[in-house]
Amino acid sequence: MSHLFGVAIESLVSILLVLTIGYCMLLNTRLKRLKADEHSLKATIAELITATEIAERAIGGLKHTVRDVNENLGNQLNSANEMSLQLKKQLAESENVVRRLSRIAVAARPPEPQLATSEASTAKAVAEAAQAFSARRRSNGLAA
Repeated sequence: MSHLFGVAIESLVSILLVLTIGYCMLLNTRLKRLKADEHSLKATIAELITATEIAERAIGGLKHTVRDVNENLGNQLNSANEMSLQLKKQLAESENVVRRLSRIAVAARPPEPQLATSEASTAKAVAEAAQAFSARRRSNGLAA
């Protein structure tokens, strides 16, 4: 029985040893995969660092460009405001010149013929009224 007991213990140890070897093989494949993932992760991290550096340089360039555009835009706005003020002054002055020219043109015109025409038409109207009045008097027999 002691011999049978020794064989049972030896078999149990051998089964446990086979299980341990199988588990070690499983761990070995997992470690290989982890090492491969580590290398790909290092490559990804290196790409991210490179992309980050490029982005930082691009952001610096954009900040510089924005600063330049801001300065140029500010200068152009100031110039536009000054030009607008000059145009307003010139428009006001041109309105004054037009008013003066219109006064000069009105003063330089000869008297309008409409006044003579209106006086003539008034005289005609008075003459016609007088004729109508005399015609009525004659029909009534009062006229001489």
